[in-house]
Amino acid sequence: MTRGKLSILACESGRHFAKKILDEIIKKNGDVRFISSSEVKFANTERKSVIKESIRGADVYIIQDVENSANGCSVDENLRALKTAIDAAWRSDANYITTIIPVFPYARQDKQKGREGITAAAVAREIEDAHANRVITLDVHNTSIAGFFRKAKFEDLHASKNIIDYIKCHKKMFNLENLVIMPPDLGGAPKAKHYAKQLKTRLVFAYKDRNYDVPNSLESTQIVGEVKGRDVLIIDDMIDTAETLINVVKKAKENGAKKIYVACSLALFNGNALEKITKAYEKGHLTAVIGTDAVYHKNDFQENNPWYKEVSVASYFAEVISRLNHSKSISKLLE
Repeated sequence: MTRGKLSILACESGRHFAKKILDEIIKKNGDVRFISSSEVKFANTERKSVIKESIRGADVYIIQDVENSANGCSVDENLRALKTAIDAAWRSDANYITTIIPVFPYARQDKQKGREGITAAAVAREIEDAHANRVITLDVHNTSIAGFFRKAKFEDLHASKNIIDYIKCHKKMFNLENLVIMPPDLGGAPKAKHYAKQLKTRLVFAYKDRNYDVPNSLESTQIVGEVKGRDVLIIDDMIDTAETLINVVKKAKENGAKKIYVACSLALFNGNALEKITKAYEKGHLTAVIGTDAVYHKNDFQENNPWYKEVSVASYFAEVISRLNHSKSISKLLE
């Protein structure tokens, strides 16, 4: 029993990831259709989404990569495109509307410190007010964001299994007997502990003091645990400007670490992040960064940045979507 015809609707910035998911569903012999749609951009920067076929009674999954700026769109413009697509699907009488947003927008604005808004909560309301029934994202910055939704269901997927499988399959690159796992801050300890348990290795910690009044600032970094002579795998949910990452890498190297790897779900690489990481790689401080295809990078990105290794999570998303369409449990896929 399904909730309607399984249908994929891709926003313009989400088409790359949507097509990967579609291919994976087809590989699993899933009955799926790709909805014909387009985005219209007006001269005054307004946007709207147009659905070109009937979707009445369909189970619609709208895929949008808000961080994909390849077509010149900002996060806000991509978010607006997503909301117009949700509204269009609702007005076209879709039976159920699920939004796939690998990087949840404004996730780091999840708490109030002084005279400021909690923008993550505002975004949650905007998405569900547009009539989304469910929101699916990947390794959200703070899981308490689920509490910002009043009506829509919120699912937070985890890329850890895909990344761990990659590490286990590349034993020539990773010496697990000499490897220690380290989060870049104490907030990442639970995730790092999971990696350490699955890879059967030790856990060390990095501790940072940050001045939150200044964006992307870092006051100091300390490491608790022995990394001398060890290979270190730093686990993080996101790499944005890489300021925190490079400081932790430097500290680990100063403490005698041999090879240093980084694994993250969302490799955004904003600002001069690529320059910083490439410099650390060329100095021999950083061996590799493992990211996922939940964030779009151009086809020649890995060729131009030999330190980057990409793991696909498209099959993972496809499995979640297929199970939801057939009203099957996804709890094991969320662990």
